[in-house]
Amino acid sequence: MDRDAAIGIFDSGIGGLTVLHAVLSALPNEHLIYLGDTGRTPYGTKSAETITRYAVESADFLVERHLKLLVIACNSATSTALDTLRAHVRVPVIGVVEPGVRAAIRATRTGRVGVIGTEATIGSGAYTRALRAENPKLEVFTRACPLLVPLAEEGWTDGAVARGAVETYLASLARSGIDTLILGCTHYPLLRPLIAEVMGPAVTLVDSAEETARAAAARLDADGLARPAGPGSTSFFVTDAPERFVRIGQRFLGARVESAVRVER
Repeated sequence: MDRDAAIGIFDSGIGGLTVLHAVLSALPNEHLIYLGDTGRTPYGTKSAETITRYAVESADFLVERHLKLLVIACNSATSTALDTLRAHVRVPVIGVVEPGVRAAIRATRTGRVGVIGTEATIGSGAYTRALRAENPKLEVFTRACPLLVPLAEEGWTDGAVARGAVETYLASLARSGIDTLILGCTHYPLLRPLIAEVMGPAVTLVDSAEETARAAAARLDADGLARPAGPGSTSFFVTDAPERFVRIGQRFLGARVESAVRVER
Protein backbone atom coordinates (compact mmCIF):
# COMPACT_ATOMS: atom_id res chain seq x y z
CA MET A 1 0.00 0.00 0.00
CA ASP A 2 1.08 3.58 -0.62
CA ARG A 3 -0.28 7.04 0.00
CA ASP A 4 -1.58 7.42 -3.55
CA ALA A 5 -3.72 4.30 -3.30
CA ALA A 6 -7.46 4.88 -3.17
CA ILE A 7 -10.18 4.53 -0.57
CA GLY A 8 -12.84 2.12 -1.80
CA ILE A 9 -16.44 2.65 -0.72
CA PHE A 10 -19.35 0.36 -1.53
CA ASP A 11 -23.06 0.24 -0.87
CA SER A 12 -26.04 -1.76 -2.08
CA GLY A 13 -26.97 1.24 -4.19
CA ILE A 14 -27.06 4.98 -3.76
CA GLY A 15 -27.44 5.64 -0.04
CA GLY A 16 -23.72 5.16 0.56
CA LEU A 17 -23.15 8.47 -1.18
CA THR A 18 -23.96 10.09 2.17
CA VAL A 19 -20.81 8.39 3.48
CA LEU A 20 -18.81 9.32 0.40
CA HIS A 21 -19.87 12.95 0.85
CA ALA A 22 -18.58 12.93 4.42
CA VAL A 23 -15.31 11.28 3.36
CA LEU A 24 -14.87 13.88 0.62
CA SER A 25 -15.28 16.65 3.19
CA ALA A 26 -12.93 15.07 5.71
CA LEU A 27 -10.31 13.82 3.23
CA PRO A 28 -10.32 16.08 0.16
CA ASN A 29 -6.86 14.93 -0.96
CA GLU A 30 -7.78 11.27 -1.27
CA HIS A 31 -8.67 9.27 -4.36
CA LEU A 32 -12.09 7.64 -3.90
CA ILE A 33 -13.68 4.76 -5.79
CA TYR A 34 -17.38 4.13 -5.20
CA LEU A 35 -19.29 1.00 -6.17
CA GLY A 36 -23.07 0.99 -5.98
CA ASP A 37 -24.53 -2.49 -6.43
CA THR A 38 -27.65 -1.00 -8.00
CA GLY A 39 -28.46 -4.16 -9.93
CA ARG A 40 -29.08 -6.09 -6.70
CA THR A 41 -30.41 -3.42 -4.37
CA PRO A 42 -31.88 -3.47 -1.79
CA TYR A 43 -29.73 -5.66 0.45
CA GLY A 44 -31.92 -5.10 3.49
CA THR A 45 -34.58 -7.66 2.55
CA LYS A 46 -32.13 -10.44 1.64
CA SER A 47 -30.64 -13.22 3.73
CA ALA A 48 -27.38 -12.80 5.63
CA GLU A 49 -25.73 -15.36 3.35
CA THR A 50 -26.74 -13.49 0.20
CA ILE A 51 -25.68 -10.12 1.59
CA THR A 52 -22.30 -11.54 2.60
CA ARG A 53 -21.75 -13.00 -0.87
CA TYR A 54 -22.61 -9.68 -2.50
CA ALA A 55 -20.36 -7.80 -0.09
CA VAL A 56 -17.40 -10.09 -0.81
CA GLU A 57 -17.89 -9.60 -4.55
CA SER A 58 -18.03 -5.82 -4.14
CA ALA A 59 -14.94 -5.82 -1.94
CA ASP A 60 -13.01 -7.94 -4.46
CA PHE A 61 -13.92 -5.56 -7.28
CA LEU A 62 -12.64 -2.56 -5.33
CA VAL A 63 -9.50 -4.15 -3.88
CA GLU A 64 -8.38 -5.02 -7.40
CA ARG A 65 -8.21 -1.26 -8.03
CA HIS A 66 -5.29 -0.58 -5.69
CA LEU A 67 -6.84 0.35 -2.36
CA LYS A 68 -5.37 1.31 1.00
CA LEU A 69 -8.70 1.30 2.86
CA LEU A 70 -12.17 -0.19 2.31
CA VAL A 71 -15.31 1.44 3.70
CA ILE A 72 -18.59 -0.50 3.86
CA ALA A 73 -21.09 2.34 3.37
CA CYS A 74 -24.04 0.04 3.94
CA ASN A 75 -25.55 -0.86 7.30
CA SER A 76 -26.96 -4.17 6.07
CA ALA A 77 -23.58 -5.29 4.72
CA THR A 78 -21.73 -4.02 7.79
CA SER A 79 -24.14 -5.83 10.10
CA THR A 80 -23.76 -9.17 8.35
CA ALA A 81 -20.40 -9.20 6.56
CA LEU A 82 -17.90 -6.99 8.43
CA ASP A 83 -15.99 -9.83 10.10
CA THR A 84 -15.96 -11.85 6.88
CA LEU A 85 -14.54 -8.95 4.88
CA ARG A 86 -11.88 -8.16 7.48
CA ALA A 87 -10.68 -11.74 7.18
CA HIS A 88 -11.04 -11.81 3.40
CA VAL A 89 -9.28 -8.68 2.09
CA ARG A 90 -5.73 -7.46 2.60
CA VAL A 91 -6.59 -3.85 3.44
CA PRO A 92 -8.19 -2.36 6.58
CA VAL A 93 -12.01 -2.39 6.56
CA ILE A 94 -14.28 0.14 8.28
CA GLY A 95 -18.04 -0.30 8.57
CA VAL A 96 -20.74 2.19 9.54
CA VAL A 97 -22.13 0.49 12.64
CA GLU A 98 -19.31 1.04 15.14
CA PRO A 99 -18.87 4.75 14.30
CA GLY A 100 -22.62 5.33 14.62
CA VAL A 101 -22.67 3.57 17.97
CA ARG A 102 -19.86 5.75 19.31
CA ALA A 103 -21.73 8.89 18.26
CA ALA A 104 -24.94 7.66 19.92
CA ILE A 105 -23.13 6.86 23.17
CA ARG A 106 -21.84 10.42 23.27
CA ALA A 107 -25.24 11.88 22.44
CA THR A 108 -27.57 10.06 24.83
CA ARG A 109 -28.38 11.63 28.19
CA THR A 110 -30.94 9.11 29.43
CA GLY A 111 -29.46 5.86 28.14
CA ARG A 112 -32.53 5.17 25.97
CA VAL A 113 -31.41 4.78 22.34
CA GLY A 114 -33.45 3.91 19.26
CA VAL A 115 -32.24 2.37 16.01
CA ILE A 116 -34.04 2.30 12.68
CA GLY A 117 -32.77 0.33 9.70
CA THR A 118 -33.52 -2.30 7.10
CA GLU A 119 -34.90 -5.69 8.02
CA ALA A 120 -31.42 -7.23 7.67
CA THR A 121 -29.76 -4.64 9.87
CA ILE A 122 -32.35 -4.79 12.63
CA GLY A 123 -32.67 -8.56 12.40
CA SER A 124 -28.91 -9.02 12.78
CA GLY A 125 -28.92 -7.35 16.20
CA ALA A 126 -25.60 -5.71 15.34
CA TYR A 127 -26.49 -2.30 16.72
CA THR A 128 -27.96 -3.69 19.93
CA ARG A 129 -24.86 -5.81 20.57
CA ALA A 130 -22.49 -2.95 19.79
CA LEU A 131 -24.38 -0.46 21.95
CA ARG A 132 -24.56 -2.79 24.93
CA ALA A 133 -20.90 -3.74 24.53
CA GLU A 134 -20.12 -0.07 25.13
CA ASN A 135 -22.70 0.35 27.91
CA PRO A 136 -24.62 -2.69 29.19
CA LYS A 137 -27.10 -0.45 30.97
CA LEU A 138 -28.46 1.10 27.78
CA GLU A 139 -32.08 0.51 26.84
CA VAL A 140 -32.18 -0.11 23.09
CA PHE A 141 -35.35 0.14 20.97
CA THR A 142 -35.26 -0.96 17.32
CA ARG A 143 -37.57 -0.72 14.33
CA ALA A 144 -37.20 -2.03 10.78
CA CYS A 145 -38.37 0.54 8.20
CA PRO A 146 -38.08 -1.21 4.82
CA LEU A 147 -40.15 1.26 2.79
CA LEU A 148 -37.90 4.21 3.55
CA VAL A 149 -35.16 3.08 1.15
CA PRO A 150 -37.32 3.11 -2.01
CA LEU A 151 -38.94 6.37 -0.89
CA ALA A 152 -35.51 8.00 -0.53
CA GLU A 153 -34.31 6.69 -3.89
CA GLU A 154 -37.43 7.92 -5.66
CA GLY A 155 -37.04 11.35 -4.08
CA TRP A 156 -40.23 11.02 -2.01
CA THR A 157 -38.68 12.60 1.06
CA ASP A 158 -41.65 14.77 2.04
CA GLY A 159 -45.36 14.90 1.32
CA ALA A 160 -48.21 12.70 2.48
CA VAL A 161 -46.77 9.33 1.41
CA ALA A 162 -43.39 9.84 3.06
CA ARG A 163 -44.95 11.35 6.17
CA GLY A 164 -47.40 8.47 6.50
CA ALA A 165 -44.62 5.89 6.27
CA VAL A 166 -42.35 7.70 8.74
CA GLU A 167 -45.16 8.30 11.24
CA THR A 168 -46.26 4.67 11.04
CA TYR A 169 -42.76 3.27 11.51
CA LEU A 170 -41.71 5.67 14.26
CA ALA A 171 -44.90 5.74 16.34
CA SER A 172 -43.71 3.17 18.86
CA LEU A 173 -40.26 4.76 19.11
CA ALA A 174 -41.81 8.18 19.69
CA ARG A 175 -43.69 6.70 22.66
CA SER A 176 -40.67 4.86 24.07
CA GLY A 177 -38.94 7.85 25.63
CA ILE A 178 -35.71 7.58 23.64
CA ASP A 179 -33.54 10.68 23.48
CA THR A 180 -31.26 9.45 20.65
CA LEU A 181 -32.14 7.78 17.36
CA ILE A 182 -29.55 6.15 15.11
CA LEU A 183 -30.36 6.39 11.41
CA GLY A 184 -29.15 2.86 10.72
CA CYS A 185 -29.35 3.05 6.94
CA THR A 186 -27.34 5.35 4.71
CA HIS A 187 -30.49 6.31 2.76
CA TYR A 188 -32.23 7.71 5.80
CA PRO A 189 -30.39 11.07 5.97
CA LEU A 190 -32.40 12.08 2.90
CA LEU A 191 -35.48 11.80 5.12
CA ARG A 192 -33.81 13.43 8.10
CA PRO A 193 -35.91 16.62 8.21
CA LEU A 194 -39.13 14.59 8.22
CA ILE A 195 -37.79 12.10 10.79
CA ALA A 196 -36.68 14.98 13.01
CA GLU A 197 -40.10 16.59 12.77
CA VAL A 198 -41.90 13.37 13.67
CA MET A 199 -39.58 12.54 16.59
CA GLY A 200 -39.45 16.08 17.96
CA PRO A 201 -36.62 18.32 19.21
CA ALA A 202 -35.91 16.24 22.31
CA VAL A 203 -34.53 13.39 20.20
CA THR A 204 -31.00 13.65 18.75
CA LEU A 205 -30.60 11.99 15.35
CA VAL A 206 -27.32 10.19 14.71
CA ASP A 207 -26.05 9.80 11.16
CA SER A 208 -22.99 7.57 11.08
CA ALA A 209 -21.56 9.10 7.88
CA GLU A 210 -19.49 11.86 9.51
CA GLU A 211 -18.28 9.54 12.26
CA THR A 212 -17.28 6.96 9.64
CA ALA A 213 -15.30 9.60 7.76
CA ARG A 214 -13.49 10.52 10.98
CA ALA A 215 -12.70 6.85 11.56
CA ALA A 216 -11.28 6.60 8.03
CA ALA A 217 -9.10 9.67 8.57
CA ALA A 218 -7.84 8.34 11.89
CA ARG A 219 -6.95 4.98 10.37
CA LEU A 220 -5.00 6.56 7.52
CA ASP A 221 -3.13 8.79 9.96
CA ALA A 222 -2.33 5.83 12.21
CA ASP A 223 -0.98 3.85 9.24
CA GLY A 224 0.93 6.83 7.79
CA LEU A 225 -1.06 6.55 4.57
CA ALA A 226 -2.86 9.90 4.37
CA ARG A 227 -2.30 11.51 1.00
CA PRO A 228 -0.53 14.83 1.71
CA ALA A 229 -1.53 16.78 -1.39
CA GLY A 230 -4.52 16.89 -3.69
CA PRO A 231 -6.94 17.25 -5.14
CA GLY A 232 -8.09 13.68 -5.10
CA SER A 233 -10.20 12.02 -7.78
CA THR A 234 -13.60 10.35 -7.46
CA SER A 235 -14.79 7.46 -9.66
CA PHE A 236 -18.21 5.83 -9.68
CA PHE A 237 -19.14 2.29 -10.70
CA VAL A 238 -22.60 0.69 -10.68
CA THR A 239 -24.03 -2.70 -11.58
CA ASP A 240 -27.13 -1.35 -13.34
CA ALA A 241 -28.61 1.81 -14.91
CA PRO A 242 -25.83 4.45 -14.71
CA GLU A 243 -28.25 7.16 -15.84
CA ARG A 244 -30.55 6.58 -12.88
CA PHE A 245 -27.58 6.52 -10.49
CA VAL A 246 -26.33 9.85 -11.83
CA ARG A 247 -29.78 11.44 -11.61
CA ILE A 248 -30.43 10.32 -8.04
CA GLY A 249 -26.80 10.70 -7.01
CA GLN A 250 -26.94 14.39 -7.78
CA ARG A 251 -29.39 14.77 -4.88
CA PHE A 252 -26.53 13.66 -2.63
CA LEU A 253 -23.48 15.25 -4.27
CA GLY A 254 -24.71 17.75 -6.85
CA ALA A 255 -22.80 18.09 -10.10
CA ARG A 256 -19.89 16.02 -8.76
CA VAL A 257 -21.76 12.90 -9.94
CA GLU A 258 -21.29 13.46 -13.66
CA SER A 259 -21.06 9.87 -14.84
CA ALA A 260 -20.81 6.27 -13.67
CA VAL A 261 -19.41 3.17 -15.33
CA ARG A 262 -21.57 0.06 -15.44
CA VAL A 263 -19.82 -3.19 -14.55
CA GLU A 264 -21.18 -6.69 -15.07
CA ARG A 265 -21.71 -8.82 -11.96
